[in-house]
Amino acid sequence: MGTSPNSIEGPSKQFFGTGRRRESVARVYIRMGSGKFTVNGRPVEDYFKNVAWLTTAVEPLKFTETVQQIDVKATAKGGGVGGQAGAVRMGLSRALAVFNTELRHGLRKNGFLTRDSRMKERKKYGQKGARRRFQYSKR
Repeated sequence: MGTSPNSIEGPSKQFFGTGRRRESVARVYIRMGSGKFTVNGRPVEDYFKNVAWLTTAVEPLKFTETVQQIDVKATAKGGGVGGQAGAVRMGLSRALAVFNTELRHGLRKNGFLTRDSRMKERKKYGQKGARRRFQYSKR
């Protein structure tokens, strides 16, 4: 049996998942452990101060009931904190799907593995923004 490109063999096996949302990208590494969760070297509670962001980021662990069994180390960059929370959620879900293939169906069915592709629309030339026009003057 060959190794997955998203897993690293060694004394403590590690699994990897990449998550993206809006302009944010998160790289998430998981391994068996005691439930430590860090984002950019800080505890997840300190990084995601807003309860909604924190809930979003740790949701896959609660859904799969692996909160106390897995250590998570994530690096998030780009975008805002809310987008980073969504990116961590997706990266964690992907890593869990590689870690245990039986979890994949449940994660997929509940939307954890679906990429949220909504992005900011680009500004158009001759306009103030993406859709906003300059004010029209009749006289």
